[in-house]
Amino acid sequence: MSELAARWILSTQRAVLGFQNVPALDPSDAVFEGTRLFGIRMIGFNRENGDKLLLSIALILIVVAVAAAVRWIARHVVDEERHPRPAFWTRQVVMLGSAFVLLLGLLSIWFDDPTRLATALGLVTAGLAFALQRVVTAIAGYFVILRGKLFRVGDRIVMGGVRGDVVALGLTQTTILEMGQPPAVAGNPPDVWVRSRQYTGRVVNVPNANVFEEPIYNYSMHVPFIWEEMSLPVPYAADRDQTEAVLLKAARTHAAKPADLSVQDVRALRRQHLDEPALEPTVYYRLTDNWLELTVRFVTSERGVRDVKDKMSRDILSGLDAAGIGVASATLEVTSFPPLQLTHVGETSKPK
Repeated sequence: MSELAARWILSTQRAVLGFQNVPALDPSDAVFEGTRLFGIRMIGFNRENGDKLLLSIALILIVVAVAAAVRWIARHVVDEERHPRPAFWTRQVVMLGSAFVLLLGLLSIWFDDPTRLATALGLVTAGLAFALQRVVTAIAGYFVILRGKLFRVGDRIVMGGVRGDVVALGLTQTTILEMGQPPAVAGNPPDVWVRSRQYTGRVVNVPNANVFEEPIYNYSMHVPFIWEEMSLPVPYAADRDQTEAVLLKAARTHAAKPADLSVQDVRALRRQHLDEPALEPTVYYRLTDNWLELTVRFVTSERGVRDVKDKMSRDILSGLDAAGIGVASATLEVTSFPPLQLTHVGETSKPK
């Protein structure tokens, strides 16, 4: 549409509606300014909107570049292996700070009128809360994880039925390097083919919304060790004292020693328990119908439990063989037979 035609349409409308005394609008004003694409004027895209779009793109590029530079500097300044907690919080602060600056900048660019901003935020918030309930819940779970200190990157946890080590914490999902599960819980979904606490090789993304639905089990939050147990059934006629000595020797050789625990670990352990926890290996008895069950309880690191149990099992078997003690099993032993009476039946006469 040419400028002359636009002026003629405006003058005609003013005459029909009786607005002769109202100043006429100039087609060169911002209302009539626009961008032509292949000769077609694009509605709603004028010079002002174009400036805002370019400014928004520049802001996004600057924020992304600054965030990447800060993360690069943090990786070279903070050793993640020696100082995992400062490295973790640095990443979270950079991510949240970038999102806040980006959101504030975009709102300032596109909404210069506070009334329009409040209306837009109200509509957007209501729409997101209705259409993206799971996403909003997952984001809330992210802040609960940070504020409640449920876990951090590197912790060994069980979340959403998945056991493993946390390798990344995002705004909506937690990434876990999956581990196998003991036979007692292996039937819980998802099933895994590794029947011990060792890596399966799968990486699982668990929504953060699970913190509101299921308990979170953390194996390494406060202290870097856990209590483990091994049970051994022996006949009642076996030498109980010798069997107990074999179990204690294996536990003291391969399990964690109280002297290896740092002062900070012991203090953290005492803060978490009302009673003084036993750190030395201990053997407990349990009477059953078929055998005597001896259980050795010991402290070990939360990592490498299978290796520790394997070494202990080998030492226990060697010690039992040397002491002449056998392991009880659910077998049926026949001690006597009832008397048998055999009757010889001769051949019957054949009919002639």
